[in-house]
Amino acid sequence: NKPSDSLNEGTWACVFWGSQFSKIKYSWLLFLGSHDSFSYWVDEKSPVGPDQATAIKRLARISLVKKIMKKWSVTQNLTFKEQLEGGIRYFDLRVSSKPEEIGQEIYFIHGLFGIKVWDGLKEINTFLEQHPKEVVFLDFNHFYAMDDSHHSFLISRIHSAFGSKLCSAECVEYVTLQYMWEKKHQVLIFYHYPLYREYPFLWPGYKMPAPWANTTNVHELLQFLETTLEERSRYGTFHVSQAILTPRVNTIARHLIRGLKNTLVHRNLPMILNWVKAQKPGVRGVNIITSDFVELDDFAATVIALNDLLLEEDETATTS
Repeated sequence: NKPSDSLNEGTWACVFWGSQFSKIKYSWLLFLGSHDSFSYWVDEKSPVGPDQATAIKRLARISLVKKIMKKWSVTQNLTFKEQLEGGIRYFDLRVSSKPEEIGQEIYFIHGLFGIKVWDGLKEINTFLEQHPKEVVFLDFNHFYAMDDSHHSFLISRIHSAFGSKLCSAECVEYVTLQYMWEKKHQVLIFYHYPLYREYPFLWPGYKMPAPWANTTNVHELLQFLETTLEERSRYGTFHVSQAILTPRVNTIARHLIRGLKNTLVHRNLPMILNWVKAQKPGVRGVNIITSDFVELDDFAATVIALNDLLLEEDETATTS
């Protein structure tokens, strides 16, 4: 298939609005996620983020360096709204303050600063207002240049954005579509920082493990995904399979101008997609799969369609 410019709007709705999925545990269903979900826009004019090494910050004083950084920092083409319309329900979020800025404003970050977190939350909430049966996972898993006061500010923003849509931290086994609909909840927030204990609507980060292969080799990646899937049933949590390749310094040095998409993603996506097609959701199966550039090669439709396997199993069990 040729890469498309955007995901097909409505792909998701035709799958999960049906009541046949309403009683299946969320940890058994298969959701599609995006890696560094916010990175569709990064600011070349702002300073390099605190997630980068000092040497990179010095180099970035040269304007060309930031242009190259952008080619490797951007992992998505679609906005939050476009991702939501195409079926993305898990969002991988890295956030930071701007150390040189007065106040406590928090921004998304991946090498370079992205949009304000508040603006992203409002965009997601607008979609949820229009689609009251849809549910999202927001995974705040990396924090930079943030003390407790920054965290308190961010948490208050999260509460202001979503209010009663926020689902209190529960045993993973309880969470089904029916449970969320009855409670009128639409948002699960995973927060990888100790302050989560003080807020009932924050789920601890360990409930959303996302093992990272940290490799440029697609064969190593697929073996890693298999191994970590075999281990997931021990933990009784949600589980993220990060179907992504991570560039090394020498990868970037050899392919400076080509960027992430042209160097690693396009070439390896067919093999990754073949692995995805062979998966099954369920207690020992895949739960959330994240990818770079989620609009490419029908990735979303492939992942979402796998949930039909749960219905087939249920029908088999009923008739046998």
